[in-house]
Amino acid sequence: MLSPLFTQQYPHDSAAFNSLVEQDVKRAIAEDIGSGDLTASLIPADKQAHATIITREDAVICGIDWVNACFKQVDANIKIKWLVNEGEKISANQLLCEIRGNARALLTAERCALNFLQLLSAVATQTRKFVMAVSGTKAQILDTRKTIPGLRLAQKYAVTVGGGANQRLALYDGILIKENHIAAAGSIHAALAQAIAQHPDTSIQIEVENCDQLKQALDAGATSILLDNFGLKEMEKAVGINKAINLGHAKLEASGGVDLSAARAIALTGVDRISIGSLTKNIRAIDLSLRIK
Repeated sequence: MLSPLFTQQYPHDSAAFNSLVEQDVKRAIAEDIGSGDLTASLIPADKQAHATIITREDAVICGIDWVNACFKQVDANIKIKWLVNEGEKISANQLLCEIRGNARALLTAERCALNFLQLLSAVATQTRKFVMAVSGTKAQILDTRKTIPGLRLAQKYAVTVGGGANQRLALYDGILIKENHIAAAGSIHAALAQAIAQHPDTSIQIEVENCDQLKQALDAGATSILLDNFGLKEMEKAVGINKAINLGHAKLEASGGVDLSAARAIALTGVDRISIGSLTKNIRAIDLSLRIK
């Protein structure tokens, strides 16, 4: 199965992971605060506050490191006590954490912290639903590059927290030969030959639109094939062709408009992977609330 690429390149609490979080938060803080928080300046400078964050709905919690960094970058003296763990299933109205510190700083960091937590928790929650839908099959749930600009790695991290895995992180770490690449190269054989010759040590995947193209890809030596918008019967046929021609050694990935109601049926066709753009693209933030006590 495909490994979760994010956790390979950004192990939790590694320098690379911490730098990613810090840079994400630095951009968000600069975007939101700019020259200063005018509303927070109305509060006495030495006022202390105690706040809590609760969830208004069931979810999978994700983004704790980003929340901590938001408050730390605004005021390193703010203290946060988490009552839940990253990746934990949480229930509506559950208390997630308690925050104590300077009231101005706490309120200034509030929105950035909640933005990260509600977005990343939403991605993890949606991913967990798909993972549970295909449980007991060999299919693995994957994300895509259809992410929010500037937050791709954070969203791909959230996918792994939800139990999914990553497709390539970006254009630089894997090859996916699609319809237009094939057309420009002249044929499936030509495109694959070029890819293998130029990048023999890189993950190479090719997209096919029907079973005839699948056969061409297998004949050309493809080891990873994306089945673009195949119907269920066509997927089953593709799995059979792969077994007949290649003993099932090529990994088959279903893609294209996959929704939660169809995920298990797709997995039962025998495909190895299912990539889903909606894990990161069509996401609805989890409803969270921060309240001063």
